[in-house]
Amino acid sequence: MPELLIELFSEEIPARMQQQAGDTLVRLLSDVLAPLNPQTVVAYTGPRRIAASCTIDATVPGRTVSERGPREGAPDKALEGFTRKHGITREELTLKNGFWVLERDEPAINAETHLAATLPDLLRKFPWPKSMRWGQGSSFTWVRPLRRILCLLDGKAVPFSLTQDGDNGHNLESGTLTEGHRFLAPGPVAVSSVTNWQETLRNRFVMVDAAERRDVLTKGLTQLAASEGLSVVPDTGLVEEVAGLVEWPVPFLGRIDEHFMDLPAEVMQVSMRVNQRYFALRNSDGTAAPRFAFVANIVPTDGGALVVAGNERVLRARFADARHFWDLDRKHSLHSRLGALDNITFHAKLGTQGERTQRMVRLAGLIADMVGAPKAECERAALLSKTDLTTGMVGEFPELQGVMGGYYARHDGEAVSVATAISDHYTPRGPGDNVPTQPVSVVLGLADRFDMLAAFFAAGEKPSGSGDPFGLRRAALGIIRLIRENGLRLDLVKLFTLAADALPTALKTAPDLGLLPQFIAERLRVQLRAEGARYDCLAAISVGNTDTDIVRLLARAQALQEMLETEDGKNLLAATRRAANILRIEDKKDGPHDGTPDASLFSQQEERDLATALDHVEPAVEKAFADEQFTDAMREAASLRAPLDKFFEAVTVNAPDANLRANRLQLLARLGRMMRLIADFSQIEG
Repeated sequence: MPELLIELFSEEIPARMQQQAGDTLVRLLSDVLAPLNPQTVVAYTGPRRIAASCTIDATVPGRTVSERGPREGAPDKALEGFTRKHGITREELTLKNGFWVLERDEPAINAETHLAATLPDLLRKFPWPKSMRWGQGSSFTWVRPLRRILCLLDGKAVPFSLTQDGDNGHNLESGTLTEGHRFLAPGPVAVSSVTNWQETLRNRFVMVDAAERRDVLTKGLTQLAASEGLSVVPDTGLVEEVAGLVEWPVPFLGRIDEHFMDLPAEVMQVSMRVNQRYFALRNSDGTAAPRFAFVANIVPTDGGALVVAGNERVLRARFADARHFWDLDRKHSLHSRLGALDNITFHAKLGTQGERTQRMVRLAGLIADMVGAPKAECERAALLSKTDLTTGMVGEFPELQGVMGGYYARHDGEAVSVATAISDHYTPRGPGDNVPTQPVSVVLGLADRFDMLAAFFAAGEKPSGSGDPFGLRRAALGIIRLIRENGLRLDLVKLFTLAADALPTALKTAPDLGLLPQFIAERLRVQLRAEGARYDCLAAISVGNTDTDIVRLLARAQALQEMLETEDGKNLLAATRRAANILRIEDKKDGPHDGTPDASLFSQQEERDLATALDHVEPAVEKAFADEQFTDAMREAASLRAPLDKFFEAVTVNAPDANLRANRLQLLARLGRMMRLIADFSQIEG
């Protein structure tokens, strides 16, 4: 099969857009090349190019195309319009099944012709998140000015142009040329295949594979750090970004002046990351090291001395700014900043950060009483939790919200638990974060999130589709993790009601507030799915269940899952579904059959045995649930497997005798009611 390579060479592409652009190119190419059966489509992305390669068939096979026209007997104008549209005469149509049909033979097309016909339109419609125009004479846009189009099919150029209907397309035409590194090997160079393209660019200081650049810079940084007994602070996002900024990664280490080392480690790391894309290093004991790492895009002739010195000079200026904020912020206590929160709008419908703080103080006190945490410390932490929003450091680095509040609280002499809670109350921010376990931290984290969810839902700002500008799904997952991983027994409905009670009067009865328990339940199912757990078990025990105690719900779901994994559980599920199907069908005829079965009408021992088993199991299940002995409840339910199997083997439910039939259907209905105490088994998958 012929080999296709297309490379789109431009000015620097923002790192955050490269991966998506590569995926988009592969998707669009796969679509337009579908008639050529593309195989092994691979994307390549970098600072100045996106590219793709694949193998394709040599030709698009010929085919007969059939298009149905007007119905036989349709007005002449309809038929004339159809023939005019296709540039044919009426004699070229055939009559099939009452319709006029046009059949045309399309000849085979070679791959080169197909590519030349489809690729210009693909490029003109390429969907960048943001694009730009440049020059004159063309409306063609690209993320940055597009300079070259390389298109090779089996080593030969596929000629096409972006010129279209008076639009000069910036005079861009496809060819065999690419370009190497902007500084180390500038200028065009011809290539003849995918392998030759990769090797030629490598010889000209360009690694076309983003994964290779990530690997090279990661290994290089790790080795440099290890040579001095240090380690690189993990930062996957920064690795991805830097790999999109350099074509030829060359790692270096720089030194941090000692008089900056008393700055908080988080301040140094964020300043280096945000401003300069530097990597933080740490000592073997986990403390911040007086060194930093960075990646250059050139190979210096002096071994890097000048590059390192320049980056050290830039970092000194950055840290001097951070030092200014650090020293200035500590001149004012967090408590003295409370008044400034009244000047910060939280949301147009929800008032200021000062008003939000008062809601959090109240809610933190209520939650503290529920979980047995020190109420005064929880309220104090809530009172001060947002004051760092008024500091210069957080104004410069919003990523440090909470973190700086914790440092400043310690400086002010606040209780350790209060300072820790202020530091921790935004965590977990994501699935990889640890969950706070200190009681005051947990209470503050919950108060923050319950207020946030209640407030934004009341204001009509609930998430829709993929849009979630206020991070409410993340807040819900934070609540779930705080509760699960700390084993807290909390009534979510009660907590949302308490949170809503403190909202502005006009919002207290907002209809969307009633959606919050279900919103949490949906997030819980999403989390269980991500963990590979049986989220259908949670759905099954949630139907008709008003319980919102997450710990209890998960314990029930786990017990149900364990039962369903046993042989008795699997057979009980099958028998329960069989009973439900019979009832559904018969209820449509003359149901419902909800009455109490009459024991005097049992004519077979299997009926009596099933009724006796239900007499024992039903109260046993109810008691086990009341005692929260969910495994015992499931074991009792599983004991129904044997009498239920025998019932279906020996008993004809739809007996000829109407009284027997009705009584047996009532027995199955009783079974269904008992099983619904456990779960709605229709929700179980498989």
